[in-house]
Amino acid sequence: MAKYCLNRSSVGGVVMKNWVRKWFHIRPCLWGVLSAAGVVGCAATFMGFLGKYSWFLDLFSHFRVQYMVCLVALGVLFGLARRHRMALFCVVFAGINAGVVFPLYVGGSAVVAPCEPSVRVLCLNVNTERGNPDRVKRVIEDATPDIVVLEEINLQWVFDLLWLSETHPYSCIQPRSDNFGIGLFSKVPIAKQNIINIGRAQVPSIIATLELPFTNLTVVATHPLPPWGRDYSALRNDQLDGLLGYIESDVPLILVGDLNMTPWSYHFKRLLKQSGLMDSTKGFGVQPSWSSFNPLLRIPIDHCLHTPDVSVVGRRIGEAVGSDHYPLIVDLVVGSGER
Repeated sequence: MAKYCLNRSSVGGVVMKNWVRKWFHIRPCLWGVLSAAGVVGCAATFMGFLGKYSWFLDLFSHFRVQYMVCLVALGVLFGLARRHRMALFCVVFAGINAGVVFPLYVGGSAVVAPCEPSVRVLCLNVNTERGNPDRVKRVIEDATPDIVVLEEINLQWVFDLLWLSETHPYSCIQPRSDNFGIGLFSKVPIAKQNIINIGRAQVPSIIATLELPFTNLTVVATHPLPPWGRDYSALRNDQLDGLLGYIESDVPLILVGDLNMTPWSYHFKRLLKQSGLMDSTKGFGVQPSWSSFNPLLRIPIDHCLHTPDVSVVGRRIGEAVGSDHYPLIVDLVVGSGER
């Protein structure tokens, strides 16, 4: 009887070992799928560097964080399974993505004195159909921004935002029904304002000069088309190129809006190079603002760019307002840097 029990225990041990071996070695379909996922992640990493040559390839530049996280996870799994070649392959390409993302966490504007007055800017794509006016109001009241830029506003949104005139009496508004309405609201006086349609897309942008206590500030608010295909991508890039002629200013300047591209896009880097503007993300890291409806694919496409004589002392993403975008809130010290 004792011998029988011993044999029975041995059988249980063999079954457990066979189960472990089956999980790690006798599931070619599972490891085949994971290997394919690793190859896709590595290929997407490479294709993201080729946005100069194709609108389609540029789409792959936007998901660097996702590539990095997935490839690290795959590398760990392959390492545990002693599939060292695939593990190394995934880790190397995860490192390439990390090298693209990491620079956002360093650098940035020069340090300014704590006593310097700052200007708070809130930029939000409200989403014409889905945004919740009450939640938008709450976010603005909580953030107490000096300058508010709202995009995708139509006539109904203008009516819903009438309360804003009490706190921000100076405004420049162009409502539209096609998701490209735009409005700028300010606590400080607007010395000059102009609504312009840049490029072939003919969607409005706002250029306004604000009278701050110690200097003026030019605000360029814009919302290019999303890259939904070759034609839309070309129209977006055409609008960005057209903005260059309006960015030249002898006073501090910021460019704010949903630019429909991330800091890793070839066209974003080209915009910085040609305009001489700086990215407010530098030193604050990845702050994804879209899409609130899909956390796994969330990416930073809402931006605040600035001339060197503007310093960024704070930058964060606000609470959800029902839109597919989160609000971007940036604190600036104007006139603290050098041209």
